[in-house]
Amino acid sequence: MNEFSLIKTYFEAIASPREDVLFGIGDDAACVQVPEDMDLLISVDTLVEGIHFLKEWDAYDIALRAVNVNVSDMVAMAATPCWITLAITLPIIDPSWLKRFSLGLSDALRFYRIALIGGDTTKGPLTISLTIHGVAPKGRAVRRKGAKAGDAIMVSGTLGAAALAVAYLNDINLDDGSKKILMDKLLCPKPRMDLIPLLRAHASAAIDISDGLTADLNHILEASQVGATLEFARIPVHPLVQQIQKENAIAFALGGGDDYEICFTLSKDAVQYFADPVLNCCCVGEIESAFGLRAKTLSGEIVPLQARGYTHF
Repeated sequence: MNEFSLIKTYFEAIASPREDVLFGIGDDAACVQVPEDMDLLISVDTLVEGIHFLKEWDAYDIALRAVNVNVSDMVAMAATPCWITLAITLPIIDPSWLKRFSLGLSDALRFYRIALIGGDTTKGPLTISLTIHGVAPKGRAVRRKGAKAGDAIMVSGTLGAAALAVAYLNDINLDDGSKKILMDKLLCPKPRMDLIPLLRAHASAAIDISDGLTADLNHILEASQVGATLEFARIPVHPLVQQIQKENAIAFALGGGDDYEICFTLSKDAVQYFADPVLNCCCVGEIESAFGLRAKTLSGEIVPLQARGYTHF
């Protein structure tokens, strides 16, 4: 099987149709129609075997994860995901692996109504790069730049479970139920699509939590030229992280990555719009004019807080 028959067999058939795709797979470039009242947003994520996923993982799960982490980037910008391209580097052509991967890709794209419109295949160490394209009403995309002194800092979901899955991947002392919960958080993060309308309406800045809350919040602070204080008592630590990490649970949740929840800022008057328990969002601190990141400890002391999280280098 060569490159072209590989594409035709495993990817051309799953290119979910959308009316705004004029043409996709089969030409040197794809062509899509962007509505006049919308801005186009583009993001890319690369997943490398041994770094972002393990060789023994099911290819179906790898495909789901690849799509979900890209969709999360669109959510953080309050953009609706529409189209995606795939660049995949394969060490060999393994039909059984490719069948599972394309099935996972197809299921994920169908769920979000995203069209696969093109890409590239090459030979080498297993690497998956997805470029996602989304739209937001003109001027309504939410950026990291925009947080203001006095804004509330909000976090969706609970933190630390995916990082705990990595830390305890081979721990035989974890019961099967706990392992499944943690691995589901790692393998299949759930992008917060439900937050998109609310973020467009109320958020002053936002970012998805991929590298850890303090590291990602710090990106907002640097872009917005502000500071912040986080309250340890309000950090939404996942119950299993509390159970296993104990006194280190808060620090673990703050610095762990792969949560793919959303950290966002908004005026305190707007916090009420996120009060519905179904949204599972909470206020964890406040944006301040004084630069730097600080923490209010459980004892009430204000101390400097170092931004820590995952880095590639």
